[in-house]
Amino acid sequence: MEVRLQKIIAGTGLSSRRKAEQLIASGHVTVNGKVVTELGTKVDPERDHVKVDGKHLTNIQPFVYLMLNKPKNVMSTLDDPGGRTTVKDFLHGVSVRVFPVGRLDFDSEGLMLLTNNGDLAQALLHPRYHVPKTYLIKVKGVLTDDEIADLQRGVKLEDGMTSPATVKKIKKAEANSWVEITIHEGRKHQVKRMLETVGHPVIKLTRVKMGPLTLGGLTSGEFRFLTDREANALREVVEQRRTLEQEGKDPGVRPPRPKRREGWAKPAKTKRYSPKKARRVA
Repeated sequence: MEVRLQKIIAGTGLSSRRKAEQLIASGHVTVNGKVVTELGTKVDPERDHVKVDGKHLTNIQPFVYLMLNKPKNVMSTLDDPGGRTTVKDFLHGVSVRVFPVGRLDFDSEGLMLLTNNGDLAQALLHPRYHVPKTYLIKVKGVLTDDEIADLQRGVKLEDGMTSPATVKKIKKAEANSWVEITIHEGRKHQVKRMLETVGHPVIKLTRVKMGPLTLGGLTSGEFRFLTDREANALREVVEQRRTLEQEGKDPGVRPPRPKRREGWAKPAKTKRYSPKKARRVA
């Protein structure tokens, strides 16, 4: 079975799919001794010999999924030309090369998913699948009911109207307050820009949910591997949305909650991220 060359390279954990495409285009990859620069090239991993910079690809690694609670003032990339701390610095003991699924701002914190499953990562980030992301945010002032209604309908930013968001008041703290916002898009600095538009600049932002994943009690700078149930839930999100798309339906609608299999215990309730605790470390 023939597979796209960049997919094979990414599947070994050597690089991301995008980086693999750059390696191919710049002449770093050979197939059966010949340099290949065409991105559409397909090869048979059972018969063809693929090398990157003269080295044979190692066997494909098993898929790995982990969740990191990214601290504030940390780059959400694996390296930084400026020498700043990155998420890679917190992955001690992880032998498989994994890549961040999306990003968080340098001064933001919270849930980040990292994996070596390029297909799943691309699907989770694709705008048409509308994977929800929830943020716990400390803002200046207190949002009025009208301002919350504006955010829930969608506000106009310089790059267009935002999709409707879910907004909940969490707690008032002196002159500031905490809100929880769920969005289904991934524009740059989107949540911060939305709140600035209604007159409430962000003081602190923590991502607490991404799709079926919840940050729970994971402490700042700590990571853990996903459970089989969590990894399967991620795959289900993607498969359900792909099925909806193939059926001509809007893949952005929330898929039905999967039925619990007979004999399975109910999943344990995850510990909710506490704004009171967040305030102590703010």
